Amino acid sequence: MEKAQLVYEGKAKKIWSTQDPDLYISEFKDDLTAFNGEKKSSEVGKGALNNKISTVLFKYLNQKGVPSHFVQMLDDNHMLHKKADVIFIEVIVRNIATGSLSRNLGIEDGKILPFTLVEFDYKDDALGDPKLNDQHCMILELVKNESELDYLRFMARRINTLLKDFYAKRDLTLVDFKLEFGRDSDDNIILIDELSPDNFRLWDSNSGKKMDKDRFREGLGGIKVAYEEVLSRILEEK
Repeated sequence: MEKAQLVYEGKAKKIWSTQDPDLYISEFKDDLTAFNGEKKSSEVGKGALNNKISTVLFKYLNQKGVPSHFVQMLDDNHMLHKKADVIFIEVIVRNIATGSLSRNLGIEDGKILPFTLVEFDYKDDALGDPKLNDQHCMILELVKNESELDYLRFMARRINTLLKDFYAKRDLTLVDFKLEFGRDSDDNIILIDELSPDNFRLWDSNSGKKMDKDRFREGLGGIKVAYEEVLSRILEEK
């Protein structure tokens, strides 16, 4: 399968059409961005690590019955996946308070939440990805009905349960993460995008060391080493 036309270029990936109208190719970039693109850099090999990590996690979730766009990893930087119409809602799942949740609401950083928090953000860089409530989603016609919002929440919590356990067995704590969903050719809602430390906060369960893009956001360094360690651990059989 070969790349045809560039369909979209985002901060972390390029999306290409293929000879098959139902299949696309994602090209994972080495670019690093934070704070809605205000901080930028690049780390050689980061894109390949995100592709490999995403491949492991998509395969795992598919085995557990979570429908996604994933088909196969083509090479280090390229993933073949189903074409999907993006639902412009970023689904944020939080297990532990940190980042914007602590800043905006004054919740102590590192506090374990009494239940899994699921939030919606509007996937719109120009607007700064603002928070959405259910009425916003309906007014903006991001979904067809409120049942679809309930489904997004259900799937987010299901994925969280699966990945929390998966990571815990590898001494990684799943703090929070972002999911994206789309519609396939049969109008089914499926998981899309990527599953990597670029959009997952992961802490070492013993030391508390940050193993994700916060190392870039906070100027801690060692981002490639951290991503390599995450990949090594998730490849372990448990």
